[in-house]
Amino acid sequence: MKTRDQSYSQEAASLLRDISMYQVLTREQVLRLYPGKREKINELLIYLTKQQRLFYEDGVYRTALVKNGKVDKALFSAVWVLVDFMDRVEYHAVADYPAKIIFFADGAVYEIIHVEQGKEAMMTSILAAAGDNPSRRLIMVDTPEQINMLDIPNACGYCTVSPDGEVQYYQKE
Repeated sequence: MKTRDQSYSQEAASLLRDISMYQVLTREQVLRLYPGKREKINELLIYLTKQQRLFYEDGVYRTALVKNGKVDKALFSAVWVLVDFMDRVEYHAVADYPAKIIFFADGAVYEIIHVEQGKEAMMTSILAAAGDNPSRRLIMVDTPEQINMLDIPNACGYCTVSPDGEVQYYQKE
């Protein structure tokens, strides 16, 4: 049986891992990464900030390693997509290009891929050349108009993410 300190220690390590990996996270993103643990995670955020293991500035948490670094805005947006699936996610991590995040849910591998406006043909070509890829792809676009310009294998859905974190999902017809 785990003691309270052991349980908090494991949660704290996981929390630091996630914030380090995703560079910056809002309080809401952090809380949604840990469904059903809001109170515990809130306490850990306060504790880790007091210890200066985390920094809270401009509405986001970050570690000392990314305190003054440039933030990957597409990765930040991809976290909003990830947290929509957290109740089913078994594992998640930052992915290799062109994906931003990879996660396992419901026995399947998913990739969250950002397609920047104006790069539709290039990304279609890159992703078509990737060959047999068993993962399902969630394609994050800047505008819904981009969707019809894309022909990406294994795309299971498309989405946009607003600056405040609202995710809108689309299916290609």
